[in-house]
Amino acid sequence: MGFREVNSKMIEATVVPGQRLFSQRGAMLAYKGDVSFTPNIQGGQGGVMSMIGRRVANEAAPLMTVEGSGTVLFGHGGHHIQVIDLTGDTLYVEADRLLAFEGTLRQGTMFMGSQGGVMGLVRGQVTGQGLFTTTLTGRGAVAVMAHGGVFEVPITPQRPVHVDPQAYVAHHGDVRNKLSAALGWREMVGRGSGEAFQLELSGSGAVYVQASEEKL
Repeated sequence: MGFREVNSKMIEATVVPGQRLFSQRGAMLAYKGDVSFTPNIQGGQGGVMSMIGRRVANEAAPLMTVEGSGTVLFGHGGHHIQVIDLTGDTLYVEADRLLAFEGTLRQGTMFMGSQGGVMGLVRGQVTGQGLFTTTLTGRGAVAVMAHGGVFEVPITPQRPVHVDPQAYVAHHGDVRNKLSAALGWREMVGRGSGEAFQLELSGSGAVYVQASEEKL
């Protein structure tokens, strides 16, 4: 299947018999052919425990199962769309940024406290990003949403990448993350910007950064 970028804010998906897609509810713009859209109460391929984890954190994005034969146009809220092709690794992305993904990918949920310890919790509280992050693993395509377009920044063992947490969209690969203060505590008094903190990503992989500090 796969996704074809129609423009920066719309993609086209080819749906074939026997293969499923998952999309965010309300993201279908138009379709041709014999295609069905069914609410998915288990949150994709992650199973019941994955769904419970996101429900507890109030971070589950409602999904539709898309099946049949035809083509579907997807877009949502006028957001820019980035298609990411996974070749066996894992993508970490917040649920509300997922527009659509192929059913060949296995969906799960990771507690951010397990990456960076207590700082993972601080990241969720201070930056507004969730304590639980959705994971997609395997081979297939994912379409994620962002403000103002997305830029891919490689991460190498010799060169960690520091990202404004508000501009973070997703990352993949063997990557560790931690939140650190970019300024001294005295300098931070009275500052409301997320730039007072930096999200440091180290290891091997890539991080996707949006051209905006605005949340979806």
